[in-house]
Amino acid sequence: MTDILPLSRTQISSIVLAALAEDAPYGDLTSQLLIPESARATAWLNAREAGVFSGTGVFEAAMTLTDPTISVQWQLTDGEKFGAGAQLARVAGPARALLTAERVALNLVQRMSGIATLTAQYVAAVAETGATARVVDTRKTTPGLRAVERFAVRCGGGHNHRYSLSDAVMAKDNHLAVLTRGDSSKLTAALQTLRPRLSHTTHLEVEVDQIEQIEPVLAAGVDTILLDNFSLEELREGVKLINGRALVEASGNVRLDTIAQIAQTGVDLISVGALTHSVRALDLGLDVEIELEQ
Repeated sequence: MTDILPLSRTQISSIVLAALAEDAPYGDLTSQLLIPESARATAWLNAREAGVFSGTGVFEAAMTLTDPTISVQWQLTDGEKFGAGAQLARVAGPARALLTAERVALNLVQRMSGIATLTAQYVAAVAETGATARVVDTRKTTPGLRAVERFAVRCGGGHNHRYSLSDAVMAKDNHLAVLTRGDSSKLTAALQTLRPRLSHTTHLEVEVDQIEQIEPVLAAGVDTILLDNFSLEELREGVKLINGRALVEASGNVRLDTIAQIAQTGVDLISVGALTHSVRALDLGLDVEIELEQ
């Protein structure tokens, strides 16, 4: 596994603290009433099914931000594959705090590991063809969780698209309709007005849904052309027409059973909204043993 761009402490803390405040705004009433303050606990994070792990920092933060004396010992790293029944981590500390943090810690790593696992399946499907297309995510993320969900995509071997609306210019059909006032003959000139207003570091991508739009868009000097909902034949034609003058991204109708054929058309990027917008959480469990003072 190649190096994975990590999450920052600020990103982790802000997300985990918000989740803890949501789940126990005034403390964990059940644990406070039923678990003695002096009780200690040891827990094991176990895999109920195979997958790719993501979320060591987030899981650990959920525990230690609840109580800094909780310790977490990992048996694997982010981006590492594991089998069903594998023991992933050992957690130890005050029982009340561990139980308070349990659901937040599990919710986050189950979702993140689900994303990493699904992404790895898409990446493997492309790799099996010998194609070099990158599998990339989209902005179809859970509000407030984009940082961790996109980290999970990286753990699965995928890549990130623009992080937010502030990072790049990506002109889609609605933008183009406003820009050209419905007159497609104005497309090149309209797009050319954008470049002088952009920083030299700002990427310019334009979405097209017809082959006829490609040449006018290329003439404007864009960096990436997104071919939206093109058939396989149209994708091959589009790649040939663009001929290296811009990066080619494919989007729409991308599933595990279609991505290999899409990759073989020669596109550079394949964006997959399903990586984050409809992923299933992986089945992980925290098995806890509580020790009471004699």
